[in-house]
Amino acid sequence: MKNGRKDLKAVHCGVSFAPPYALAPTTFRFRALAALAGRAPLGGGRETALASYVVARLAAGCLAGSALPLEDRTNRAAAARTWLASLALPVPVRAPLVKVIESTRHDSRPAVAVALVTAADIAASYLDDPAVAELRALAAQLT
Repeated sequence: MKNGRKDLKAVHCGVSFAPPYALAPTTFRFRALAALAGRAPLGGGRETALASYVVARLAAGCLAGSALPLEDRTNRAAAARTWLASLALPVPVRAPLVKVIESTRHDSRPAVAVALVTAADIAASYLDDPAVAELRALAAQLT
């Protein structure tokens, strides 16, 4: 007690103040990419951020702890490639992103990592630093 008041830091309470029906907050694996895609103006930067987010999600499916079966990765890659064809991406960015998508069809995580670093380096002029850092961190986890 200080000055007649309880020290609130010393009070420990096991009661949760969240209602019992409250949902846990949603977490995104690639927050910086998602945030950039949400705030970027329409055009090449936004399309690049969205495509990079999708490619990062595909590459994350190859991680050791959460590796998807090869058949599922192949189906996801085919769908992503079709979706990517509909985007108005800047010319230098399209080919490296397609290479990452194609590399997720195989069991070589180092190949996915190399393709992801190349895509991050080329897309860096359209992405902000935290988004590029997320891509590079994912590539480091894949090696």
